[in-house]
Amino acid sequence: MEEIKRGDSDRITREYFDSLLLEMRHMDNKMPDLSFSLFGERFDTPIMTAALSHLDGLCGQGTVEMAKGAKEAGAVAWVGMGDKQELEKITATGARTVKIIKPYADNAVIFDRIAHAKSCGALAVGMDVDHAFDGQGNYDTVMGFAMRPKTADEIHSFVQAAGIPFIVKGILSVQDAYKCLQAGAAGIVVSHHHGIMDYALPPLKILPRIVKAVGGRMPVFVDCGIASGMDAMKALLLGADGVCVGRALMEPLQKSGAQGVRDRILEMSGALRGAMARTGCADLRHMDSSVLWQP
Repeated sequence: MEEIKRGDSDRITREYFDSLLLEMRHMDNKMPDLSFSLFGERFDTPIMTAALSHLDGLCGQGTVEMAKGAKEAGAVAWVGMGDKQELEKITATGARTVKIIKPYADNAVIFDRIAHAKSCGALAVGMDVDHAFDGQGNYDTVMGFAMRPKTADEIHSFVQAAGIPFIVKGILSVQDAYKCLQAGAAGIVVSHHHGIMDYALPPLKILPRIVKAVGGRMPVFVDCGIASGMDAMKALLLGADGVCVGRALMEPLQKSGAQGVRDRILEMSGALRGAMARTGCADLRHMDSSVLWQP
């Protein structure tokens, strides 16, 4: 029998997803429209790939194949840590890409990666600020690179340098969301980095408070545990502008490369459309949170 780890944030997040229930509203409905706008560009679905890294073990040029699948599904491709050549290959596919950069201790590395992402034609760039410490309270090290926490002033300097939208990933408090807003960030991702800390709040539980604090002044995205169109539906009802999917795309990527990713995103988008149709939500601008029942 599999041992259940106490405080496992991924398990807690899954349980919270499953506790949220929906009313059904069938009268006076329309065929739902999933079209999604981000930084002036239109996409077919608000379901995007998460900022994953090091996928070559699943599939040859796995991160590139992930981006191809997103493009074929009409979705935004987020990408995590990788070298410059990999990002060049990804953007060469035509996938509209959000490049997420680690919080390197050396800010010169960050500015260099920002400039490179811009030169590649990335849709946006950003940083996962939740990767500064390890679980023992030490500064983290990733692939030999030292990490450090960043101040709001440093985030502002990255925003100013980018010249394209700068997104902050790894936000799980109203306080940090407000700091990002004040620093000029173009968006945030509500996330606990797939359980980087035990007993972390499920992103969907704090999402409404963050959305209220931001007040429509920048888009709010969410990731962690989104495995279906219904999961995406619940996040959108709670105020997310879009969702990022990671682990649910890994098996399709491994089995079928870009086509597997494309098919899974389309499948999830279809399930989202079905849930919207049965709850009276005509499009992403009219997601009626009153259909959602919370514990």
